[in-house]
Amino acid sequence: MSRIQTCLAALAAKNKKGLIPFITAGDPDPELTLPLMHALVEGGADIIELGVPFSDPMADGPVIQRASERALLKGVGLRDVLAIVKQFRETNQVTPVVLMGYANPIERMGQEQFIQAAADVGVDGVLVVDYPPEECEYFAENMHKNGMDTIFLLAPTSTDERIAQVGKIATGYVYYVSLKGVTGSGALDLDAVAAMIPRIKKHVNVPVGVGFGIRDGVTAKAISSVSDAVVIGSRIIQELENTPREQAVSAVQQFISEIRHALDK
Repeated sequence: MSRIQTCLAALAAKNKKGLIPFITAGDPDPELTLPLMHALVEGGADIIELGVPFSDPMADGPVIQRASERALLKGVGLRDVLAIVKQFRETNQVTPVVLMGYANPIERMGQEQFIQAAADVGVDGVLVVDYPPEECEYFAENMHKNGMDTIFLLAPTSTDERIAQVGKIATGYVYYVSLKGVTGSGALDLDAVAAMIPRIKKHVNVPVGVGFGIRDGVTAKAISSVSDAVVIGSRIIQELENTPREQAVSAVQQFISEIRHALDK
C-alpha cells in the first residue's frame, strides 16, 4: 500500500478520522514552508496537501488566490515545491504529502518527467484540479506504477456517471468539495454532505475527505461524523495572513492541534 493508503487504513482501524491541512508552498515566505509542514505534523495532521502556486487557480477563492500570488512573487514554482518535499523527507518518512495544483506546470515539465521527479523526492499523491478523470487514465496509470496516488475532486453537482469514472482511477482518497463555488465560500450544509457521501461510496472504494468551508473544531467534528477525513485550507491561510511572521509557525500548529483535539473527542 502507498503511504496515503497505509495512513488512512491505520486511522480507520482505530476509528479515527483523518486531518488533512492545506498550505500553499512559498506562502507567506519560501523559508517558512518547511517549518510549517513540520508544525502541521506536530499539531496532529495525518496528510499534508501542499499547494503548487499557480497564476490562475480557478477552484480557489480569494484567500488561496492571494497565497498563490505571494508565492509567485517570491519566484516559487513546481521545481521549488518538489525541492521542499525532498527537504521534508530528510526528517519525516511517514507523513504523506499530496501536491495540489493545476495542469499547466505539470504539462510544461512533461508528465513523465514530473512523475519521476515527484516519486524521487517522496511525493505520495497528486490532485490536479483541471485533469478530468475521463482524460487522465495514462497519467493515473503512470502515477500508480511509481507508487503514488491520484486524488480527484467531486462536487455537489457531480453525476453518478462522473463519480463512477473517478472511482475507476482514484486511489488514496477522493476530495469531496462540500460547497458549490470556490474555496472559503458559503456555509456548510451537513445534511447535504451526509446525503452525498453514500452516493459517492457506491462507486468509489477509497476513503472520502470533505473540504471547503471547514473553519473550526465544531464544523470539523460535524463533518467527520459523515466522512473519513476533513480538509482545511483557507482558514489556515487566513491564520498566516493575520499573524506576524515570527509567530506564524506556532499559530498554525496551535490551530491544527485544536482541530485534532475536536476530531478525537
